[in-house]
Amino acid sequence: MTTPDDRTRLEIAGSGVATITLAHPPLNIYDLQMRDELIEAFAAVRDHPDVRVVVLAADGRHFSAGADLKEFGTADGVMDARSIRWERDPWTPLWELPQPTIVAFHGYALGAGLEMALLCDIRIAADDTTVGLPETTLGMLPSAGGTQSLARVIGPGPAMPVVMLGQRYDAEEAGAIGLVDQVVADADSAARDLAERIARADPAAVRAARRALRVAVDLPLADGLRRERLLAAGLRRDQNDVLDSS
Repeated sequence: MTTPDDRTRLEIAGSGVATITLAHPPLNIYDLQMRDELIEAFAAVRDHPDVRVVVLAADGRHFSAGADLKEFGTADGVMDARSIRWERDPWTPLWELPQPTIVAFHGYALGAGLEMALLCDIRIAADDTTVGLPETTLGMLPSAGGTQSLARVIGPGPAMPVVMLGQRYDAEEAGAIGLVDQVVADADSAARDLAERIARADPAAVRAARRALRVAVDLPLADGLRRERLLAAGLRRDQNDVLDSS
């Protein structure tokens, strides 16, 4: 049950689609409370037997303008600030979710807001979206997985100016360099429709396909093909077991 003070909201539909909504408008700034709630939400959908797809969305005019930089000012020192950031890390639990993840964003998706989106499998942006990693303009580094996830999404070369210059991109520009997969008028509706379609597919096959695709950029081709064959063989065994028991 959510309260007016909650920073997030989790809803699970009967179709198997779970929606995690950032609910701290107008900018949906990440603070410690939001990070704690996201960790809890990711754990809840990870362990839910009926959740087949996860959608990330946001209330208000903006998806997220990033992390609350005032957090670092309240720590006793640089090392304490970094410790706070990593101990409250929701990014690894998001990346390790077994279900496919879709993010629907609009307005600002900056800094940690964009980094969160980069850890999702599919990114759908409304046509009013502005994205960017401005950390270097503040003398910082995108350290919520931004350098690693961005390089995997658009490639190391194209990622260089995005990170080094810290500039902003509108939705069409982001689509042109592969930062977003779709640009639409209503990102929430498009993400929900896509999630419903994926949820109707065979869940074991969807998860196997996702696992194969995720390692494709990190493994040599021969190893990737071997992983693909193993996953396919596992699916066939499961299907045969079902047939044998029927």
